[in-house]
Amino acid sequence: MTSRAGMREYPVALEPVGKGNRAAILALELLPQQQGFVASNAESLAEARQDDEAIARAVVAAGRVVGFLMYSAPEDDDEAIIYRLMIDRREQGKGLGSAAVAKLLEEIARLGRIRRVSICYEPENEAARRLYAGFGFVERGLDEDGEMIADLELGG
Repeated sequence: MTSRAGMREYPVALEPVGKGNRAAILALELLPQQQGFVASNAESLAEARQDDEAIARAVVAAGRVVGFLMYSAPEDDDEAIIYRLMIDRREQGKGLGSAAVAKLLEEIARLGRIRRVSICYEPENEAARRLYAGFGFVERGLDEDGEMIADLELGG
């Protein structure tokens, strides 16, 4: 997937989290006004180590880690759930979040058994709302924690 920001293109890759990129993921930062929207990457990486179904990915552009995401797609289920997506504050506004979501949806589709992708986000997170709506996610309402649930139905 290639993202376009102005005239510059940003090829985006999703790479497994490991020793080679863990420190870079931990160094990523959000804008101050985004702090309450997503768990810290340290917390997310700890959660991924404890949860056998969690799949953590570094978002890489131009050879550098620019973001982090985490999802699950249990083998006995036809639903994938995106738990985390963040792009470093210095890399925002370049289309990298959209490119990462597109790449993630490609990865999920390659599993061949997923019919629905779900995500939850804070209702006041307008950037997330616009991002996911742009891919066809439909808001379903609030969950028990007050987060917005949005689903994308995949073909198949």
